[in-house]
Amino acid sequence: MTLTYTGAQPLAAAEVETIRADFPILHRTVGDGAQLAYLDSGASSQRPKQVLQAEYDFATTSYAAVHRGAHTLAGEATDAFEDAREAVARFVGVPAQGLIWLRNATEGLNVLAAALSDPQAGRYALQPGDEILITELEHHANLVPWQQAAARTGAKLRWIPLTDDGRLDLANIDELINRRTKVVAFAHASNVLGTVLPVAELVAKAKAVGALTVLDACQSVPHLPVNLTELGVDAAVFSGHKMLGPTGIGCLAARPELLDALPPVLTGGSMVELVTMETATFREAPQRFEAGTPPVAQAVALHAAVNYLSGVGMDRIAAREHQLAQLMLDGLAGVEGVRVIGPHTAENRTATVAFAVEGVHPHDVGQVLDAAGIAVRVGHHCAQPVHRRFGVNASTRASAYLYTTDAEVERFVQALGTVRGFFGRS
Repeated sequence: MTLTYTGAQPLAAAEVETIRADFPILHRTVGDGAQLAYLDSGASSQRPKQVLQAEYDFATTSYAAVHRGAHTLAGEATDAFEDAREAVARFVGVPAQGLIWLRNATEGLNVLAAALSDPQAGRYALQPGDEILITELEHHANLVPWQQAAARTGAKLRWIPLTDDGRLDLANIDELINRRTKVVAFAHASNVLGTVLPVAELVAKAKAVGALTVLDACQSVPHLPVNLTELGVDAAVFSGHKMLGPTGIGCLAARPELLDALPPVLTGGSMVELVTMETATFREAPQRFEAGTPPVAQAVALHAAVNYLSGVGMDRIAAREHQLAQLMLDGLAGVEGVRVIGPHTAENRTATVAFAVEGVHPHDVGQVLDAAGIAVRVGHHCAQPVHRRFGVNASTRASAYLYTTDAEVERFVQALGTVRGFFGRS
């Protein structure tokens, strides 16, 4: 997948301004009156008024517990909840019965790792001698659960290393993906480097040896046209709050036949069919994996979010973010003492750019930028190994979205140019 989107028309400046009018928070000031420039969408996106209104309307007219109760509100709430499942599933190209509501993507990866660690998973169960393959650029959410799965089952955890420009080093891929490989889990796009991984190649090699593929799509579903069925992955996760939706909701999408073979991880109400004092039987997926009261209002809001994104057009959003990535990279290249961590070109990368400033701690960089009204993320971004790979403990990260303007990127670059002088490093 080459992400140039030359066939899509990027959002024009006037269209971006129209979009921004839907986001009340983008018009506030911070600190001593600086206009907010929000460049932290990779951590959590802002929400348009349509999403906020959808959740408010549901909470004030139709809220009730779902899949229980015979009254009007219960029926309306259940319909809205399942309509949301259909819409979100359609947005990522999977059948509704393959979409599970969870608290977040991290829970989804933990559910998968735990289910595959259970002998009840049958032919999918991890065993001693099996191998789990990840990459060196993973978010901790797609690393630590697999570490734990390996420790529980006796499987071996391996990883694909990185090149110096932040791409996967595939020189030994045919040795890394072999007949012992049971799971290949990887990010679609890095939350630090912005690198977009070669999904088709990894999936093809995994399928050739019968391995399951698990995709962390948190940094791709909000920004790129993603059809999980066409990508051919067995399972994927993504989070609502990174794609104009609320916190407290994430999705695990998987082939229904895979879900049917996996045992439940969380048990209790809502996911059972028959319960006696001695035993219980479980419902089919997706309900089997949705124990307890689900995030109903959040699902309704996420439905509104995917409607909003679809209305704009994911291909046009991707084309616009390609422009923003190039604008950021060009700007940072002209700032003395700044080192971009990851690819230095906009090809096959998102508009998420991490960097280090010579002689200045990332937290200090973030404070100077914040004083100028510019919101970025600082730290290791829940990805310590990838920072270690590039010789730093932390970085500053700017991440754009469909509501980011050229002027905001230019303000960011200009403010960054003052950082070293502020700390006497020029």
